[in-house]
Amino acid sequence: MTDAPARFAGVRAYETLLGEIQDGTLRPGAVLGEVEQAARLGVSRTPLREALRRLAADGLVEQASPRVTVVTGIDVDDIRALFDVRRALEETAARLASRASDRSVFAALAADFAAVDAGDGPVSDADAYYALIARFDAELDAAVGNDYLTSALRTVRTHLVRVRRLARDKPERLAASVSEHRLIASAIASGDADLAAHATHVHLHNALTSILDSLSDTPEETT
Repeated sequence: MTDAPARFAGVRAYETLLGEIQDGTLRPGAVLGEVEQAARLGVSRTPLREALRRLAADGLVEQASPRVTVVTGIDVDDIRALFDVRRALEETAARLASRASDRSVFAALAADFAAVDAGDGPVSDADAYYALIARFDAELDAAVGNDYLTSALRTVRTHLVRVRRLARDKPERLAASVSEHRLIASAIASGDADLAAHATHVHLHNALTSILDSLSDTPEETT
């Protein structure tokens, strides 16, 4: 049985490597040698292996050979497949949240999105906006109350961070996204399941279109 310090070391190694993969520090194809990574992260090889197993389960690394682990790539087909899953999950989540007994938090979130709604202008603080989206996601998960669905959504979101980094932020897209999220939150708050699902569908269609347009200019980033 793994002791607590080793578990903590494994979690720390996982979170560090996850962050580096998501922010592009560890690029697709990067080799993660056990000895080198254990030394760099200041952990033994046992917790490092546990971290690598978790990353492999997330689909972020793969075994190129029995002794070589590499960061997986992500291409246009992967992104389309990811959004196919995301669409099914998030539209379902929006419908379920619209039927929750207490939806007041979504009214408050709609007001928060309205407060940063830039119309045709730029979003002044993209990091703060992404933090607001993270709050929305957390409240959506809580309202759904379905561990299977929220677990699947967490996996999808793990990959979306990489996709978001690859696709450059476009001021006009961020402004539109604010308005789209406000409509989704408002629809959930009012209990309109059909509108919430449709608004989610439109938002994800627009997001995917923008991402693919952005990546068409920098295809080498996805290989």
